[in-house]
Amino acid sequence: MTAGKRARLERIGTDDTYVIIPMDHGITMGAVKGLKDIESTIDAVTSGGADAVLTQRGIAGRVHPNKNDAGYITHLNGSTTIGPDEQDKRTTGTVEDAIRAGADAVSFHINVGSQYEPEQIEELSELTTEASQYGLPVLAMAYARGPDIDAENEDYNQSVGHAVRLAEELGADIVKTGYTGSAETFQHVVESTSLPVVIAGGSKGTDEDTVRMVRGTMDAGASGVSMGRSIFQHDEPEKIARAVSAVVHDDATTEEALREAGLAVEA
Repeated sequence: MTAGKRARLERIGTDDTYVIIPMDHGITMGAVKGLKDIESTIDAVTSGGADAVLTQRGIAGRVHPNKNDAGYITHLNGSTTIGPDEQDKRTTGTVEDAIRAGADAVSFHINVGSQYEPEQIEELSELTTEASQYGLPVLAMAYARGPDIDAENEDYNQSVGHAVRLAEELGADIVKTGYTGSAETFQHVVESTSLPVVIAGGSKGTDEDTVRMVRGTMDAGASGVSMGRSIFQHDEPEKIARAVSAVVHDDATTEEALREAGLAVEA
């Protein structure tokens, strides 16, 4: 690893652990709760301990003045919920675009098992090659999604493990994927790659649900989270970011993290 890539990875993490808040949902879903005044949301989550925020390049100018010295990741593909197929992610920028936007890293989404997998494999491979020339880390968002993949099946973690391994094989530096429901099943996913593994937020539940999932992730040997709506749409995004950061960075228990953040602990 080059000195430049190592330095940039340190900017988006803390001691090789990561609390990343993706807020690229504006292209996917529009200006939903938490994204209209994205400046205030960015200030809140980074004040709460997030290591980095992630957006599309077009709003980089709204990010930098509000991120409290946190890292910045530019996402380079996307789709919309109102288009013909949300899984059909299309390229939205280049490595040079990201550098001009002040990015410390870039990210790219791939749906392993979908009909778009072949093109997305090619695009991710090309991206990692280009990014390596600049010492720019690549976060691969590698999800197991397709007609032959069922998240309810007992072997779902095998598909997720395949997805994260694919990301490593294609040259990514960090890989994000979906949680498989328990530390026991997610351990296989973590062991499927030598890359740092971070989890997506999934559907929004209670604060305790969110933090307990993060605790299970870390118990499985993962390196952190890349959680969007469950944090930036929270009524108190700074507090939930602080709770998640306590688990990832300080090895807090679920209950300790909730209390330290000033969030209610269920009886």
